[in-house]
Amino acid sequence: MAIQICVPKEVRKDEQRVALVPDTVKRLATEGLLINIQSGAGELVGYTDADYENASIVADSKELLGKADITLMVNPATSEQIEQLKDGSVLIGYMDPHADLQRFNQLKNKNISAFSMELIPRISRAQAMDALSSQASIAGYKAVLLAANILGKFFPMLTTAAGTIRPSKVLIIGAGVAGLQAIATARRLGAIVEAYDVRAATKEQVESLGAKFVDIEIKAEGDGGYARELSEEEKQQQQEILAKHVAAADVIITTAAIPGRSSPRIISTAMVEGMRGGSVIVDLAAEGGGNCELTKADETVLHQGVKIYGPVNVPSMVGNHASEMYSKNLLNFLELLIQDGVINIDLEDEIISGSLITHAGAIHHAGIEAQLSKGAS
Repeated sequence: MAIQICVPKEVRKDEQRVALVPDTVKRLATEGLLINIQSGAGELVGYTDADYENASIVADSKELLGKADITLMVNPATSEQIEQLKDGSVLIGYMDPHADLQRFNQLKNKNISAFSMELIPRISRAQAMDALSSQASIAGYKAVLLAANILGKFFPMLTTAAGTIRPSKVLIIGAGVAGLQAIATARRLGAIVEAYDVRAATKEQVESLGAKFVDIEIKAEGDGGYARELSEEEKQQQQEILAKHVAAADVIITTAAIPGRSSPRIISTAMVEGMRGGSVIVDLAAEGGGNCELTKADETVLHQGVKIYGPVNVPSMVGNHASEMYSKNLLNFLELLIQDGVINIDLEDEIISGSLITHAGAIHHAGIEAQLSKGAS
């Protein structure tokens, strides 16, 4: 029998993404896979049920999940959704692998093979499956537009009959995928851009986009392309040098996040108080507690004339292209997972094994197993 791939409607509040877009469904269908989409799953993206002409439309979530050999999702499955999954099936999507760990015991008990898109190894062979990068690039782009919308100034220099308007100064903190896209977007809007990252290796990338690199002479490269945690002495040095750049900025976009840990605090209240009134901070690390001491997730805080906005689920705000990119990430992963029409969970494959959390009635991921054991002790 052909493999049944199912896509439920996302249940997270204000989520506008869908796991598969019609073009990807068409490609999967040509490979002999049966695709089932829950009615209305693509509605907020702009796709009607009729657009999914190569899929079967199923109204009921329980019916849909109950027959899925592979379930594709954007957000982590809820406890109710996990209960509806067919025993022994495959679940692929964001898993939020460092939170609500009891979900993984539930998946284990149902013999679900659960793959986390966040855990796909950051190696060259997996670039086309790297959902963290595809969605981060969207977040970086959108963060600058959010800032431009809040800021009471132009980004570019303008020469008018009423005089010359100076360009805004933008500081990007964190030069990963989101930060680099934010730099490029701010530059396209005509701002003067500076960028800072504790990883000195990003200097060349920052400068290639036309921004000035803020060098504090600390090298903090860590594992997996992320920065390591700074020592207290390094944090003090960071604060002292960054303070003057923060004070000069009209807009600050912060993007520094470490999976499984609280977001590093980079901008103190004192630094905010040194900024000019009317300045804006958009904190993309808000869901992890924020890079700014004053950030509140999903809120705008006004402090001495400075607006600090902590948006959540930013990629969803660009739902159409976010869905298209994520859908291609999933397609590439499925082409690795499905061989000759059969689901092949090859534990010798670095990508398969590295992203697999539960399998064969056990917790496969050593880090999550250790966290669960620690919580039980």
